[in-house]
Amino acid sequence: MKCKKCGYDSKNNRKKFDSFLCEICFSFSPDEKTVFDKYVTEKIAAAVLETFRPYCKILKEKQKQGMIQKAAKGNLMSRVPFGYKIFEGKLIPAESFKEIEEIFEEFLNEGKSLRNLAKKHSLSVNGLKKILKNFTYIGKIKFNNQIYDGGHQPLISTTLFNHVQNKLEKKGIK
Repeated sequence: MKCKKCGYDSKNNRKKFDSFLCEICFSFSPDEKTVFDKYVTEKIAAAVLETFRPYCKILKEKQKQGMIQKAAKGNLMSRVPFGYKIFEGKLIPAESFKEIEEIFEEFLNEGKSLRNLAKKHSLSVNGLKKILKNFTYIGKIKFNNQIYDGGHQPLISTTLFNHVQNKLEKKGIK
């Protein structure tokens, strides 16, 4: 697909607000729709950006390596999960932290469907599945398909987490 801003044609172009953009144009694109619409109408020749394309890959790799190092140090790489909060830059249990163990125990020991369990805890089914698969709750950080020791307190035991993973797998829940 061709980049809507510069016309560069690549299978690696990414979609944003229903418009395809090359890596360079995407990296500079605004996140607000109205500003984005103006941005893509300001055309630039793809040839002008050719000088920068090789460096784009280098920057992406540097960024990824930095994120891997951050994860390896036990730092959270995503939004703060339900049951936790950030205090002085650290991930700590929130007031609702006991609800996490309750959710895991109920899923494992009660024959409730995901829909009923989600409804009971005011979650969507997908939100519930994300909670049940989240390594953060056992004090780990998952990033780039690797699991690292987190620098935070686990909310449930590894045993409970593993039993839930086994049940999800047996039920074919992804």
